[in-house]
Amino acid sequence: METTHQFIDVDVEAFAAEIEALRAEMDEARGPQCLDHLKKMERWGRMCTALGYATAWMGPNPVSVAALSLGRTSRWTMIAHHVCHKGYDKVPGTPKRLTSKGFAKGKRRLLDWLDWIEPAAWTEEHNIHHHYKLGEEGDPDVVQDNLDWLRDSDLPEALKLALVGFFMGTWKFTYYAPTVHQYLHKARARREARRNKTQEKDVGWIWNPLSEPGKDLVTKSWLYYGLVTFGAIPVLFLPLGPLAAGSVALNSILAELATNVHTFIIITTNHTGEDLPVFEDAGRNRAEFYIRQIVGSVNYRTGSNINDFMHGWLNYQIEHHVWPDLSMRQYQLVQPKLKALCEKYGVPYIQESVWTRLRKTARVMIGRDTQSPAVIRDTAAAAPAPI
Repeated sequence: METTHQFIDVDVEAFAAEIEALRAEMDEARGPQCLDHLKKMERWGRMCTALGYATAWMGPNPVSVAALSLGRTSRWTMIAHHVCHKGYDKVPGTPKRLTSKGFAKGKRRLLDWLDWIEPAAWTEEHNIHHHYKLGEEGDPDVVQDNLDWLRDSDLPEALKLALVGFFMGTWKFTYYAPTVHQYLHKARARREARRNKTQEKDVGWIWNPLSEPGKDLVTKSWLYYGLVTFGAIPVLFLPLGPLAAGSVALNSILAELATNVHTFIIITTNHTGEDLPVFEDAGRNRAEFYIRQIVGSVNYRTGSNINDFMHGWLNYQIEHHVWPDLSMRQYQLVQPKLKALCEKYGVPYIQESVWTRLRKTARVMIGRDTQSPAVIRDTAAAAPAPI
């Protein structure tokens, strides 16, 4: 079957020049207010976690589940995400714990980012492979490629949707943690081979607990997070009685399901949908890189701290992919300017409700819709030379 391509016509170099001018403007806007804003969002997340545990011992209840879930989501999508991308490394006065070199390193992982995902593995898979290979064959997070077995299966659509629901509730455990560990070990093997000028060794399959990545997945992800979150923390409530400790454990498990669903909805939908393209090859230059990040990403509703907090700050996905190392506050400032710039040059800029994006993502996951390749055509290069 012949592949249908999307064509994006734009004056590539002129557009890129204005993108870089916007970046220079944002560099000027970098200041103490960015750090103050980060600390405010961190406090909000910590307050959610505190409220969750303060009420968790009383019995299973929606307040504890929602508060714990929001606290966990905020640590990943807002704090860890932007700090690991060096979003605050150049902000004056940033403490080491909120820089890419200090965040969640060693014992600080317990305090900074207690999660299924090991920070070093996340940085390798997400910051490098996903961001700089968006929508390409080397992007580990292209949904339609990862689920081609489901899309092409003869399963009833109702069962396919049920499997999508299963993934929503478990994806940090079953997808993200294994994927990032596999990428980290492959990267280490590749760098070791390059350094020693030897053949790259096979690190083994992530789902084999005897392989190197498999051992790390069990010890540095599943056991590390699981024993602390669902074991050690509930034990601290034993002085209030076994029922209290059991309630904390149960609320924590329910919160984990809620966190998975929440993060699936605000993350997986960022780059999925029939109206978002994929790419058949690597980008040719930095100018084309900018365009690919914009047309291959989608924003949700933006504009206020409460709204943005609930979206995990992933409602600025277009701006984040163009400039991964800006602060959350800078994304709020630059979003309307980048949107206006895209309108000026005719570059598709999609901003829709997260629920609309979830529907479009589900259609791709079950095989109803397909993302087609895009070709960026430089209108300046195609224009006839002046006489």
